[in-house]
Amino acid sequence: MTNFKVLLLLLLLSHPLWAQVRVSKLVIKSKETYVLDQSDILVADTLVMMDSSRLVLNKLKTDNFIRTKVTIIGNFCTIDGKGVAGKPGRQGRSGLSYNAPCRDGLPGGPGTRGLDGRPGVNLFLYLEKVTIRGPLIIDLSGGDGGQGGPGGSGGGGSPGTLHCNGGKGGNGGDGAPGGNGAAGGNLVLSSPKIKLLEPAIGTKIVIRISGGNPGEGGRAGYHGGAGLGPRGKNGKNGEPGAEGKSGSTGVEGTLKFESN
Repeated sequence: MTNFKVLLLLLLLSHPLWAQVRVSKLVIKSKETYVLDQSDILVADTLVMMDSSRLVLNKLKTDNFIRTKVTIIGNFCTIDGKGVAGKPGRQGRSGLSYNAPCRDGLPGGPGTRGLDGRPGVNLFLYLEKVTIRGPLIIDLSGGDGGQGGPGGSGGGGSPGTLHCNGGKGGNGGDGAPGGNGAAGGNLVLSSPKIKLLEPAIGTKIVIRISGGNPGEGGRAGYHGGAGLGPRGKNGKNGEPGAEGKSGSTGVEGTLKFESN
């Protein structure tokens, strides 16, 4: 018995409270989507994915398991276990500009960091008999990092008078770092016909297990303008904020074949 079979058997026996999806025949019609949202285990005697259909894995679970006896795949079908992208950070508050004369503008606030992406799902896929017409895309790539929030603009200096210079503009807020891209998921493809499936990788079976893209750093906040005064009694412009740094790219997942 292979490692995959042992693992699936243990899961089925030791986790009876999990809402396992067990069906004799599951047909996902053309251009329709079937979401595995109440479970992370799908066991089907027959799985049919018609043209351009999608099977979305349970992305709240680290590992998902699919076991079928007969699998029929149409053209341009997708098994979607891609990690969720991180949300972008918030923009920093804008600096206050005073109405009273000869006052400096307040600095803009920094943006908030973009959130990290979520890892792609680890998929254990056991297929006994398989027919694939067109490309089947198995997307387990990691989620992209969220963009860092931009810095807030500095407030403008208020006007000067004969007795005082115009106010200095407030400094711009710093842009926030972008979130990190998440790791791609791992795929274990197990089948008695694995020697026939391996040559199909890259043509009829397209596997995406790359790490998520890094989130870009937030834009620097603009400086506040100088307050103008009579007879050259002008203030000075503020300084712009610093650009946020981008996050890091997620690591690539792994692909493993098992024969039984």
